[in-house]
Amino acid sequence: MTLPAAPAAPDELLQRLRRFHDDYFPAVRDRFESLVHDGQHPSILFIGCSDSRLVPYLLTGTGPGEVFMVRNVGAFVPPYEGGRGHHGTAAAIEFAVLKLGVERIVVCGHSHCGGIRALYEEATPEAPNLSAWLELGREAALPVQMTPEALRRTEQRSVVLQLERLMAYPMVRERVEGGWLALHGWHYVIEDGEVHVFDVRSGSFLPASSADHSGTGPFDRTPVDDGSQVFNEIDAALAPAAASLASAPSASRRRAASRSPYEA
Repeated sequence: MTLPAAPAAPDELLQRLRRFHDDYFPAVRDRFESLVHDGQHPSILFIGCSDSRLVPYLLTGTGPGEVFMVRNVGAFVPPYEGGRGHHGTAAAIEFAVLKLGVERIVVCGHSHCGGIRALYEEATPEAPNLSAWLELGREAALPVQMTPEALRRTEQRSVVLQLERLMAYPMVRERVEGGWLALHGWHYVIEDGEVHVFDVRSGSFLPASSADHSGTGPFDRTPVDDGSQVFNEIDAALAPAAASLASAPSASRRRAASRSPYEA
C-alpha cells in the first residue's frame, strides 16, 4: 500500500523545541546543571503505558531527576529471562534497581487502554511485534465478551500481573523482601483524573483521594487475616506471600530519609 505524499505544513515541533530553549529552560537552568554535575538520583521507577493521555509528571507532581521512566504498550513487564533476548523494559528495571537504587517501582495502567482492548480483538497481521508483545497481557484477559466492565477489570488485573512478574527479577525480590524496595500498582481513570491504588488487604483498587497509602503492591508486609479476600485472580499465592513477609523489618524505617513524594 502506497501512502499519498503529506501536504507541506509549518514545522510545529521545531517551534516547540525553540520555546523550550528560549522560554522554559532559562528558569530551570540551575536544576539541570545540578543534575549534570551531581548525576541523577531518582527514587521512583515508573513503568507506564505509552498512551499519550497518561502524563506521569502531572500525576505525580514531580520534575526533572525525580522519576526514572520506562513506557510501553500496556505497561507490561516481560518475564525475567536472565539476559536472553532484547528487552528494553527488563534492562530499564535492572538499571533502575541496581545502578540507581530506586526505592519504589510503580506499575501504572489506565482506563480505555488500547493495548488491553486489543486482547479481545483480532490481531493485526501487519504488526507481528505488537501481537507478540500483547501476549504479555493475555493472562489478565477474562473469558467473557468485551464490555466496559470487562476492560476495567482486565486493566487492573494486568497491573497485578506485572507486579508479580517484577518479583521474578532476582534483584527486585531481594530488595522487596529486605525492605529496601516497595512495589505500587496504579490504575489511572482518565476521565475522572483519579488514580486508583492497589490494596492487597481489601483485594481491590482504591481511589487515591480516599486511600491511606499510595499502593501496597501484591506483597504487602501487613499481616493478612485468615479468610480475608485477596485480589488473587492472577495468582492464588498472593495471600501466603503477603503473610510470609509480615514479619520482615519495616521498610519505612530504612527509608526514613527518602526523597519520595509518595511517603505516607
